[in-house]
Amino acid sequence: MPGPIDAEIADFIATVNADWQRYPPLDTLSFPEARAVAEQVRRRWTEGGPVMAERRDVEIETNAGHVGVRIHRPAGVAETGAPALLYLHGGGFVFFSLDTHDRLMREYAARGQFVVIGIDYPLSPEARYPRALDQIVALIGWIGVQGATLGIDPARVAIGGDSAGANLALAACLRLRDAEGNVPLRAILSNYGAFSGACSDAAEAAHGGRGAVLTQAEMVTFFDHYLADPAQARDPYACPLAASDLSGLPPICLIIPERDVLTEQSLAIADRIRAADGTVTAMVYHGATHSFLEAMEISALARAALQDGARWVAQHLQLPPPSAR
Repeated sequence: MPGPIDAEIADFIATVNADWQRYPPLDTLSFPEARAVAEQVRRRWTEGGPVMAERRDVEIETNAGHVGVRIHRPAGVAETGAPALLYLHGGGFVFFSLDTHDRLMREYAARGQFVVIGIDYPLSPEARYPRALDQIVALIGWIGVQGATLGIDPARVAIGGDSAGANLALAACLRLRDAEGNVPLRAILSNYGAFSGACSDAAEAAHGGRGAVLTQAEMVTFFDHYLADPAQARDPYACPLAASDLSGLPPICLIIPERDVLTEQSLAIADRIRAADGTVTAMVYHGATHSFLEAMEISALARAALQDGARWVAQHLQLPPPSAR
């Protein structure tokens, strides 16, 4: 049986829930109005943290359209030829932004001493699957050719994300593997990934319900907004848990909170990638919940998980390319 929620994480959840109560119910708001509320609720958790030597927003033209990115370069990292982590924020494909995850990205940059490039992918339901994934894959291709113009080494790039962002990161690697025969990325950082819209009743009973950070019903709603057709739930690029083949992927690190309706999905992905002879690092954080990394200001557990993820990414970005090993 899972233990109690960590006290500092519980304080984070209580504060977030209290902040949500200051606004009308989300189902009474338009999507732009609901997103504005979500930005306000998360604002206090993105303030403070490391100051970057460079922080700038750039619009990049890809073959899938314009993609906005935010570049975080910490002090001490070279202005040219730097390793980089591409990061995709969570929010159920519907909410959040580069702003809600700004501190999270700066923390990774400072702790790992690499550039972090946040990707401003289009949100659903206005941009349903596969539009966001198309843009992410196109951006990865652009970086492979033009990444030096951003001051990074295109041969030393990893990808990561949380929740829906972790879905998109893994899906992009699957698309690249199938289209190109290989994945031009060093590693995948997966923070409490949402790899399917289907959460079991057992997961809901153990970790969902009233007051939970994420519930079974919310997962159904998020994927209903994301998918253009219910049949896409069987598409491995939309729901990586549906993939029949998880071989040929870069090493993956899964940051797994013990008290999360999505824990079962990360554990299942880990088992299946191992079974396909992939390299998996799975780190379970007892007492943690979905979104716990955002509590870094008050939570020692969140800070430890951030450090673990940053260290793992840095190690993989510093390794020689596979052909040279």
